[in-house]
Amino acid sequence: MTPPTLLNLLTERETAAGITVDRLREQIATLTDQLTAAETELTELAITRKTLLSLIGHADPTSPADATVASPAYQQILAVFHGGTAPMRAKDICHTLGTGTTAKDTENLRAKLKRLVARQILTEPEAGLFTLASPSPSA
Repeated sequence: MTPPTLLNLLTERETAAGITVDRLREQIATLTDQLTAAETELTELAITRKTLLSLIGHADPTSPADATVASPAYQQILAVFHGGTAPMRAKDICHTLGTGTTAKDTENLRAKLKRLVARQILTEPEAGLFTLASPSPSA
């Protein structure tokens, strides 16, 4: 029996590492999908609470003004903008947040950025380039 060569050992380790990387990427994708679903449910429940309270004539003082923006995902996005000064693209924000940078990930984030633009929290001075909106004079 001959001892394994260095290249054989290296190949075995490389194969094992590749399998581990693939398994972890699958887990990350699954967790990302689960997180998105949970965030959506949280936002929908907050909207339902607000609607029900308004129908019965009560205000909920603990409820954020905008449940979507108050969600953890949006707060992480806004923290990126508060930490920097230059306008950013969706892919740059994905890198900063440590999320995936596939087309699916980038488009998911871009949709969130567009929602923040619609709420006048961010602006899009150029197509695909996002920055914090200037505070309104009454703020």
